[in-house]
Amino acid sequence: MVSDASGWYARLDQECPDRVEQIRIWLDSWEQSTKSKAPIAASLPKSWPTLPAGLLYDPGAVLDRLLSRHEAVSDGRSPRGAFSTPGQLVQAIIADEIGQAGKRRKEEEPVTLSMSAIPPGFRDYAEKFNNTVSGSSGEEEEENTSLTKSGVPLPFADPSCGAGLVASQIIRTHSQRLEGERDSVKCNDTLKLIEGLQLLDSSEIAIEASRRRILITLGRAGLVDLNGDGHEGIIGRGEAEMILESNIRVGDPLLDEWPWNEAPSLIISRPPWIRIKDRFRGHEDGSRLRKELSGRLRNAIDSEGELRFSALKGNVNLYRLFLERSLQLVSDDGRVRIVVPDSLLREKSSIPLRKLLVERNDWASTWCFPDPQRVFPGISQGFAVLGITVNGSTDVMTSFGPLGPNEVLPEIGVSKTSPFLELERGPWSSWTDATWAVPRMPSDEYDRRRVLEAIGKLADKPRLSEDGNWLCPGSESIRVRVGEVDQSSSSNDINNWKEGGEGVPFLRSAHFCLEGDEVVIRHPAYDAHIPNDAIQMSHSMWSGSLEPRGFARIACQAILNSANERRLRWAVVPGDCVLGNSVNFLDLPEGVNDILEKERGSLAEGLEWICSQLNGSDLDLWSRAWGANSNVNNYEIESLPFPQPSGRDWLSE
Repeated sequence: MVSDASGWYARLDQECPDRVEQIRIWLDSWEQSTKSKAPIAASLPKSWPTLPAGLLYDPGAVLDRLLSRHEAVSDGRSPRGAFSTPGQLVQAIIADEIGQAGKRRKEEEPVTLSMSAIPPGFRDYAEKFNNTVSGSSGEEEEENTSLTKSGVPLPFADPSCGAGLVASQIIRTHSQRLEGERDSVKCNDTLKLIEGLQLLDSSEIAIEASRRRILITLGRAGLVDLNGDGHEGIIGRGEAEMILESNIRVGDPLLDEWPWNEAPSLIISRPPWIRIKDRFRGHEDGSRLRKELSGRLRNAIDSEGELRFSALKGNVNLYRLFLERSLQLVSDDGRVRIVVPDSLLREKSSIPLRKLLVERNDWASTWCFPDPQRVFPGISQGFAVLGITVNGSTDVMTSFGPLGPNEVLPEIGVSKTSPFLELERGPWSSWTDATWAVPRMPSDEYDRRRVLEAIGKLADKPRLSEDGNWLCPGSESIRVRVGEVDQSSSSNDINNWKEGGEGVPFLRSAHFCLEGDEVVIRHPAYDAHIPNDAIQMSHSMWSGSLEPRGFARIACQAILNSANERRLRWAVVPGDCVLGNSVNFLDLPEGVNDILEKERGSLAEGLEWICSQLNGSDLDLWSRAWGANSNVNNYEIESLPFPQPSGRDWLSE
């Protein structure tokens, strides 16, 4: 089904190369099919390729994909890598956020008594009492202006609305929850809902698509008359279009002021996941545009004259800025639900943002999806859904995960049987040195206990690169370096192994092999039994001008295979080889080498001893729990706990 869908988009590009025209034709056909109550395929142009069955029943998903492909190309990316947010995931977020409280509960009819049955002496009192109760009820209705009868908090905002996916799913939920109500109640509550929308996007075609999509969704639900002026109990098309035009606007949510006076009570959004340096790649002056955008974001000022963004660290990804901006926009005690890459939960460059979430807001929950393919097709990295109450204090954050498709339930959110971990502020701070990283947990209960035990044992131990580490008591620290050869730019000097060839051994991550519990280097220069067709034979000889270091080093594979049984693979590599940049190595000060040689009898024995410590099972569990992504980053190794061995005190002298 997926391949058929991909093929359809490719054939559509051949028939209609203009992607904006694709979006508009699709919207016209969708509206026509809604009016005629016929499948959308019957309304599409005859020249378009035949619509696969997998796309026939979800026109909104096709619209999201068409827009994401258009935006990918405008950024200079390939449309093949474009992805759109699954509607089922958005439904689950809405159901969890709105909760059961918003549903209209059918209360029992009150017991009534005829006034004629009451003795005359009590009638005047009863009439006064009824009038008082009636007046109180009216006041309660007036006070509840921030919530629709269907339970949607207002105003509702999406600062990166795209083609209106989140708002359209809210309207579906709203319609379902009002099924038993009178037409007049539905009409008034729907007007209240769409008047409380605050949708923004910087793309004009996205806003055009969002307005049309929401109008069609209202029409399909019987809440708007797509053919006329409406009547009592149903909103006219003209009135709905006027409201949507006012409340769905083109604008830059990161740099511009929020165009509405009232702060939103709830934001649900999936902002763009793209680094600033990847924007405008398709433009002739893309370099200038990127520099201008970066400068404007770094210098953006809020209404009080302070810098707007504190999370501009490293290679800035726009989703971080959208998250920080959302926290600024929402009213006090308002809610933010946002879909982000799960690297935010552990990567070093997101520490300022995580501190903002914990120390100045109530970061209440996280849904963790480390393996997203069946939940969020098209993306290669894990993702997370954050739930935050603005301007509070985080005492406990509940991390649900790992979650899969069976745990995502559009009716309630996540399954009640989903695995979860409650991170209490005190222990959480101790585990992470107040960086508020969220550990990646396995699903098996036994494995979860092993990970938590390892974290508990290692959390308060000194870090490998800390000044004054027990192994390195001097002023110099152990540092982690990347292999000296860039495998991409130096590919002409890297060849397959040839016995007697002119070159030296070249080591990359594939040469670090696990045999039982032991990590060994499997390279043809050191192992004559490697088969000729083995992966270790290819790209294993260096013929460039760079010379080997001439001394042994402790190295670790940096680029992992998803099938690896363990995350960390440490080994001592000989001095006659060079290392590719898929390998990290420890840069040990002279003082450490002297200690190792003295305490273990020789430097070689000392290096092997350190490897045995680094290959320990607890450290591997620690690394799996706190790894930001599929690669072993330098900062991750430098922050590894390195407990002092029991027994003899190495530094007694």
